[in-house]
Amino acid sequence: MTRRRSSTLLPQGVQRQGTGQDLGTSSGASTAALSAHDVHVAFDGVPIVSGVDLEVRAGEVLALVGPNGAGKSTLLSVLAGDLAPSAGRVLLHGQDLHGLRLSELARHRAVLLQEQRLSFPFHVEDVVRMGRAPWRGLPEEDEDDLVVARSMEVAEVTHLAPRLFPTLSGGEKGRASFARVLAQGTRVLMLDEPTAALDIRHQEAVLVQARDQAAAGDAVVVVLHDLTLAAAYSDVVAVLDAGRLRGYGAPRDVLTSELLTEVYRYPIDVIEHPVRGELVVLPVRERAVRSAAGPATPDHLHDRPTDL
Repeated sequence: MTRRRSSTLLPQGVQRQGTGQDLGTSSGASTAALSAHDVHVAFDGVPIVSGVDLEVRAGEVLALVGPNGAGKSTLLSVLAGDLAPSAGRVLLHGQDLHGLRLSELARHRAVLLQEQRLSFPFHVEDVVRMGRAPWRGLPEEDEDDLVVARSMEVAEVTHLAPRLFPTLSGGEKGRASFARVLAQGTRVLMLDEPTAALDIRHQEAVLVQARDQAAAGDAVVVVLHDLTLAAAYSDVVAVLDAGRLRGYGAPRDVLTSELLTEVYRYPIDVIEHPVRGELVVLPVRERAVRSAAGPATPDHLHDRPTDL
């Protein structure tokens, strides 16, 4: 994936068209595309998410962050309509998300799961084309080939098209699945740890594309563990801990050393990059660095050739 910015994922001349139930459209960042109202989730009486209120607007990227077990993926499942809340409501463009038929829901939001569980020997191109299933039998179906090709290009998986999905590496599976989500062509994207298993270049590229989707008017919700990436690419950050919302707002207001140290139960520094001014989130490492240049070279490596 390149860092090239584009106004929209779709090829020139191809327009998104709303179909199915009219959920309205968001003309700008002033309207909530998706909102949660006092959402609770409990499994066997054990609270997993408690009293969460938040929203993501058209043109925004909302990052869900927090320690393991904080409830991020569960909350994302509720926001996606895949899991009904024990209490509370989720609204998609002002209408109750859980009152929609699955076919309607699939034309308005796309979800990238944390785990890529597809084990059948589908070719990568066929996996990406699965994203077009909600538009089958509708006028948008005519755009399938163009959208699939463009999505694979953006995710840099065109060269993987003939490969069988189960034979891909973890990172390649993630990129192919991201292409499928893009091909779905919805105005709300939900990405659960999309940077997992990706190298640095592809981590950046996925989040650049998430920002591009927002710039084109989409609403994006993304679960991230890398807090520096969350600070760099999100408009709004929601910090979860033990199922509760502990912080919610602009990254500079929410990602503070005090809050993160408390939530993660580990000392954390938040500093500004000396050149770019971006927030950088770092763990405070208790072990003293042995020298300013880093750890000394182990003795058994001194005599090894450096050009291998």
